[in-house]
Amino acid sequence: MPSASSSTVTRRTVLLGGAAALATTALTTGTGLAAPARTEVFTLGVASGDPIPDGVVLWTRLARDPRARQGGMTERAVDVDWQVADDERFSRVRAAGRTRTGPDGGYAVHVEVGGLPAGGTFFYRFGALGRISPAGVTRTAPSPGAMAPLTIASASCANYEHGYFTAYRHMAQEQPDLVLFLGDYLYEEAAGTFRARSGNPRSYGNAEPTTVEGYRHRYALHHADADLQAAHAAAPWVSVFDDHEVANNWAGAHPETPQPGFLARRAAAFRAWYENMPVRLPQRPQGATIQCFRRLTWGATATLHMLDTRQYRDVQPCGDAYPSSCAGRTDPTRSITGGAQERWLVDGFRTSRARWDVLGQQVFFSQLDLAPGPPRGFDVDAWDGYPVERDRIVAAWQQARVRNAVVLSGDVHTHYLADVHARHDDPGSPVVGTELVSSSITSEGDGSDRSAKVTEALARNPHVRYGIDRRGYVTARFTADELRASVRVVDRVSTPGAPIRTAATFTVGDRTPGLRAAAGPGSTETVLERHGRR
Repeated sequence: MPSASSSTVTRRTVLLGGAAALATTALTTGTGLAAPARTEVFTLGVASGDPIPDGVVLWTRLARDPRARQGGMTERAVDVDWQVADDERFSRVRAAGRTRTGPDGGYAVHVEVGGLPAGGTFFYRFGALGRISPAGVTRTAPSPGAMAPLTIASASCANYEHGYFTAYRHMAQEQPDLVLFLGDYLYEEAAGTFRARSGNPRSYGNAEPTTVEGYRHRYALHHADADLQAAHAAAPWVSVFDDHEVANNWAGAHPETPQPGFLARRAAAFRAWYENMPVRLPQRPQGATIQCFRRLTWGATATLHMLDTRQYRDVQPCGDAYPSSCAGRTDPTRSITGGAQERWLVDGFRTSRARWDVLGQQVFFSQLDLAPGPPRGFDVDAWDGYPVERDRIVAAWQQARVRNAVVLSGDVHTHYLADVHARHDDPGSPVVGTELVSSSITSEGDGSDRSAKVTEALARNPHVRYGIDRRGYVTARFTADELRASVRVVDRVSTPGAPIRTAATFTVGDRTPGLRAAAGPGSTETVLERHGRR
């Protein structure tokens, strides 16, 4: 029986090194997983996701050449071994097994591991075709009654062409408990279609995808990125899609512009999304439908209501003009979630006993007047296109006596933090929740601390307490007593390796809704002053 290798794989190596750092390390254990020190079929890294108290999903996808069709894989079937261990040396293996993959599934692997202790931290890896994968770190959710702190990093909008994924690397170094990815994991436009303000330092190098193979190629380029690999290996992810995983601004069965065969394209995109995300079997699509909305818990601390605001929505009003307003916008029959999902969400409010109820979803939830008007103008692709349903949802969490409501959003390529009022168009109504909007990982390029669009948005929307047009993510730490949210930004993505900084920090107290600027260096107050707001 082989013994553990004397080459140590440290937690720092796991978090920072990615596949390259582990490629020179041979790992062997007494459970039969042995390999020479090479990782050619694991060029896309490893990931985990959707943790529950006794388990988690493990993911990888085999590829010899990420840019080649089917990743350069030709085998009809491949056996893949997996291990979960208590330590980074894999000397205390807690669970192990074997599964099989092949071309029909894009050589992706999903393993739903069960029987693990609640609230634990574990190391995992895969082996196949005489190769060993890089190791990842994952966690199980705490037991239902545990008031365990929860740190979430929320992110969205990673356009490969618009810059380097430096923010992902910093996210990995922070070692959050969970990463919530809120949509636009990739972009579907043909290479070079849209240029970032700071230029496009990278290229997808191909036409707009419409088939499974086309979308698989885009995901492979992303997964091959070392910074993204580090973020996936550092923590379990909970992921939902937005529009660009399929096509820009699609709504239900309707594309932005008429195109034949859109549902077939949607089916292909859903299939590729499932193949490339660490999600569970219920999220496996059935043709052009997929069960994306779902609920997870983190002990007694948080209930996560993950939404799908694309698949069931009515078509955007006002011809989807940006910005715009029209009578159709306030039609009470129109929905962004669809009736079944709205009922599911309201039922979740009623049954949740968590300290914090968190809505993880794609698009700006609060009202955001974008026009100097009158008349006013809104992004009708966001909740501003469906304000009556938004009011119903806010009323529902109040009626259900949700203790603390927090909405995590993405999509707009700008960090915004907002107070949610009982009536969206009445800034004098009570504050009943909080919205944290994460900017993009790369989309639109470098950005700036002071931009006209942010200054104007803050001036017209007093409930929006903070904004900055930089790339990055938001960290939110939930405890029994407070939510502490930090806006993490990088000043450039047009070149790799930019440092990370905290642009602002806000807190929200238990049962005291309303964002409060944190004191100390990097506090928000001075940034608000720069924008002319206190």
